[in-house]
Amino acid sequence: MNGCHLAGRLHFPRRSEYTIAAGALNAGSESFMSNTIDLAGKNAVVTGGAQGIGRAIVERFLASGAAVAIWDRDKALADKAAGALRGKVTTFAVDVTNYAEVERARDDTGKALGRVDILVNNAGVAGPNVPTWEYPLQAWRDVLSINLDGPFYCCRALAPLMIAQNYGRIVNIASIAGKEGNPNAPAYSASKAGVIALTKSLGKELAKHNIGVNCVTPSMAATKSALAQDPKFIEMILSKVPRGRFLELSEAASMICWLASEENSFTTAGVFDLSGGRATY
Repeated sequence: MNGCHLAGRLHFPRRSEYTIAAGALNAGSESFMSNTIDLAGKNAVVTGGAQGIGRAIVERFLASGAAVAIWDRDKALADKAAGALRGKVTTFAVDVTNYAEVERARDDTGKALGRVDILVNNAGVAGPNVPTWEYPLQAWRDVLSINLDGPFYCCRALAPLMIAQNYGRIVNIASIAGKEGNPNAPAYSASKAGVIALTKSLGKELAKHNIGVNCVTPSMAATKSALAQDPKFIEMILSKVPRGRFLELSEAASMICWLASEENSFTTAGVFDLSGGRATY
């Protein structure tokens, strides 16, 4: 299922998935200028950075001058992504549901980059689209483990390093589902609500250490995992978006890049909306 049945009624992204370049975003004859965000000299970890929103974030970070470590359980896909990108990018095989692997990746990344200034917790899964009373027990555990345990493990492992250097930026990828709840997606909705609460708690804990912790709440983007969901579910979700289209990956990467920058020096424990008008809080 590729979502093409929706094309006649809903607007799809104007830009291809990975079009971010320093200074401009191109799609056909149109040119989309992006603001320059300075990440020069900063080192970033992006979980699930091999594809989708994660890869768009990696590309934008690299264009902004950062060095990036992709943490992804699919090392081959991460290597392929890294080979297609310009800039200093390294890859590590990491299952974020395994705390020992997260600690190992933290140590290996420290050796490769010297320090970690930015953490983006992006790795996640959608899970099946079924009512709560029919939801598979193992699927519930799998979704919560990746979407909520994973960000907690990464924050737990990397926050002490940021505290020691008195600097850091953490951006967690939550979802509009965490604000409003999506029917037939109880595990996903619950996990993303947990990410929002984790962000608020950790942001307050780290506020005096020059560490900003914020999250974003995207609506659906046309990623491989999103389009693998039930077509009726996709259509229902998009019908709720006043913009009438999918979130573009570059739009998500732009906001996340600013949140990860030194320029974002005051805001923390915040929730930044990327829902195209679905939520106004």
